[in-house]
Amino acid sequence: MNNTISIIEILGMTLVITPWKIIGYIGVILFASRWFVQLWVSRRSRKVVMPRLFWYMSIAGSLMLLSYFIFGKNDSVGILSNSFPFLIASYNLYLDVTHKNREDNADQIANP
Repeated sequence: MNNTISIIEILGMTLVITPWKIIGYIGVILFASRWFVQLWVSRRSRKVVMPRLFWYMSIAGSLMLLSYFIFGKNDSVGILSNSFPFLIASYNLYLDVTHKNREDNADQIANP
């Protein structure tokens, strides 16, 4: 996974592409693009909304970045900086799912 796939010269800098870097890049794209999803849903609703997809993208992006920092780079700073968002996103997804389940159960009881 650390084998070089490609070497790219950009503005006098050399960029070495490996499979782990591709995983890291995809993780960054997922983690950053979750904000565009949140913005789009909030604009449609005309109020601040945190869609469930936001949490799924946070978890997936964090896991991909954690994989990159653990296996591809062995960087403790990257591991720590991506562990916290993963834990928070997982907890928020748990709260979102359990809240929705409670609402559905309450609706079923109120409207049999």
